[in-house]
Amino acid sequence: MRVLVVEDEEKLAALIARALREGGLAADIAPRGEDALWMAGSTPYDAILLDIGLPDIDGLEVCRRLRADGVWAPVLMLTARDAVPDRIAGLDGGADDYMTKPFAPAEVLARLRALARRGAAERPTVLEAAGLRLDPASRSVERDGCEIALTTQEFAMLETFMRSPGVALTRLHLLDKAWDGGYENRSNVIDVYVRYLREKIDLPFGTDSIETIRGVGYRLR
Repeated sequence: MRVLVVEDEEKLAALIARALREGGLAADIAPRGEDALWMAGSTPYDAILLDIGLPDIDGLEVCRRLRADGVWAPVLMLTARDAVPDRIAGLDGGADDYMTKPFAPAEVLARLRALARRGAAERPTVLEAAGLRLDPASRSVERDGCEIALTTQEFAMLETFMRSPGVALTRLHLLDKAWDGGYENRSNVIDVYVRYLREKIDLPFGTDSIETIRGVGYRLR
């Protein structure tokens, strides 16, 4: 397992790298955000340990750029910032886990191993499909730069479609993903909400994103 340690404090970076190596991991060190970007882009790391307080680009921006560049190695953010908004910003920016300093090296090792088991599957923070852009963190949807106001349920339906573009989804699947188990009106609610979505994301823009698949359900083109 090979890990990239992104930390500008030389002594701390060396301490972390030594602990990782003693735990049987290979560790490379990047002292700056720019170094992390080119190193992670050229080497398939199994995990990235990323400090937020870097001297050039902060760790939040590094994480966002990595994801934008298609680097999906799991990211564990390590930082002295322990405020809730900072943790939220890190996780919404594409990080997979978050630890605050001071830390126990054994816990860092355990968290990195757990993250590596998930693999480097694509996990975009912002969904883009069919000309639409959906941000789950800010609960916003755009088409052609124009923001589209959706209700909570409409947003949940569209997010379900955008997580499986081009895939025919049954009404039952859409119902299970966008409504909880306590919802009782399970008759034609999917058809009704597909109509609502079409009126908001397609009709004003002259597009036809949601396709009816007879005998199955619907598909986002």
